[in-house]
Amino acid sequence: MAARSIGLRATGRPLKTLPKALRDDPEVDRLRQLAQWLDRHAAECLARIDAWVVSSLPVPTGLLARVWPDPGWQDALRDLVVLGDDPAEPGFLREVTDTGDLRVVNLDGETVRLSPTIATLPHPVRLPDLTDLREFADELDISQRIEQLHRGIWSKPGDLKDRDTTITDFCGITVPNRLAARAATLGFRVAGSQVTCRIWETGRTVQAAIWFDEDYWDSEATLGSLSWSVLDGPTLRLTDVGPVAWSEGMRMATALSGALTKTEKKA
Repeated sequence: MAARSIGLRATGRPLKTLPKALRDDPEVDRLRQLAQWLDRHAAECLARIDAWVVSSLPVPTGLLARVWPDPGWQDALRDLVVLGDDPAEPGFLREVTDTGDLRVVNLDGETVRLSPTIATLPHPVRLPDLTDLREFADELDISQRIEQLHRGIWSKPGDLKDRDTTITDFCGITVPNRLAARAATLGFRVAGSQVTCRIWETGRTVQAAIWFDEDYWDSEATLGSLSWSVLDGPTLRLTDVGPVAWSEGMRMATALSGALTKTEKKA
């Protein structure tokens, strides 16, 4: 939302800018500030729900009922895949009633009413019906504001060695532009010579980190190894990394290296 001119010139053509008298009017300034606040609020809603999806956090349906009337929350929540009491019955969220009931469209195309006390907006790696859900979403022309169904996912290989703690697939890859700026744009943290992302999974916070060596003279950065650790704790063996933390760590490293687009899937 933004304060825009919709008036007409004497010729009947729309005004490109507000007249100076209106631009300086206190009411117009208040509208402009309101528009800026609404934009910030919408961005905060998206960020909060994205965190719920990445971590597959259980969310009380009473909370969903309270925020649903807010257009910022509703726009971000609508059409996300949600799970109620039965994890094998995913559906696309269409409405939350004031009593906390969820109206969802299931894979049979039926609109059903769910009445769980807790709902989950799952990370796509945790959706066994992901392929069917993607195809059904395409058929219904569903567009999600949060990257859920078409989020790139990476499955953990089955041939990992018990003692391995690092992934070296990205070592030596040169990133031609400022890596720190690129990481920040993609939503990752930069700390020293590491780019990190944090994932809450199975009751603990895990941090994926990829090292880099940046040449500040020519703005190039060379990527190093990728590893995972419990936040403020030990480095994890690769075999102990959970599926969501693995997928998000590989997604981060891949996005920084430019090896694949963010919507591609690698098993």
